[in-house]
Amino acid sequence: MGVSTSAPEEGIAVVTVDFPPVNALPVKGWYDLATAVRAAGADPKVRCVVLTAAGRGFNAGVDIKEMQRTAGHDALIGANRGCYEAFAAVYDCEVPVVAAVHGFCLGGGIGLVGNADAIVASDDATFGLPELDRGALGAATHLARLVPQHLMRALYYTSRTATAQELHQHGSVWRVVPRERLLDSALELAREIAAKDGTLIRLAKAAINGIDPVDVRRSYRFEQGFTFEANLSGVADRVRNTFGTDSQPEAEEQEPRAQEPREQQPKEQHA
Repeated sequence: MGVSTSAPEEGIAVVTVDFPPVNALPVKGWYDLATAVRAAGADPKVRCVVLTAAGRGFNAGVDIKEMQRTAGHDALIGANRGCYEAFAAVYDCEVPVVAAVHGFCLGGGIGLVGNADAIVASDDATFGLPELDRGALGAATHLARLVPQHLMRALYYTSRTATAQELHQHGSVWRVVPRERLLDSALELAREIAAKDGTLIRLAKAAINGIDPVDVRRSYRFEQGFTFEANLSGVADRVRNTFGTDSQPEAEEQEPRAQEPREQQPKEQHA
């Protein structure tokens, strides 16, 4: 359990996240992920990083239960800073990052894949920001890198999800494959990238980031300020404790499916 790094073949590092049951990361998990991605990118032998996850889904965001059992705002501040560091680590990684996404990709998961260089997804993958049902705001910066502006707004306001095939049609997902072929397909793309000269691929990554029309770090940090405002006003606790409903029976977390009722999304989540 936790974050691990492997080197399945020359030039490729695979960073795997494993926080059962739904990969909702605690504060330390976000920092560990940031450290692992930065270390992989800084390794001169690595020319591409694959970011993947074990278990039921790619990422369900922040562990809200950790936040609920922690007095004061320390967990909130830690989660916000941890997410910021992890998202920035993916974006600033010295080499391209390929995200291999299966199952649900929610909240903080959108921050990770939105900052990745390429996305390979399984045919059961869904993407969304249920922030408004979790008493939080954030990662619209990254969702806007995956879908057109008006679709981003509709998804954000409704907390609905989009399928991997829909994102593929918008050009943000490189390839959609059966789940059993996900890692192989991600490695296939990573292998093609890793075949390039190591120095040149690093220059290419820096050059592409340099012409990005949006400063993703500043834009996301601006969004986080509204999360703090929602928490200080008390509205975040009210919404978070009921997961966006007036009453919410306790139940085991279920995997979300595209366009399903919002209560079926994993509960430990926000960006």
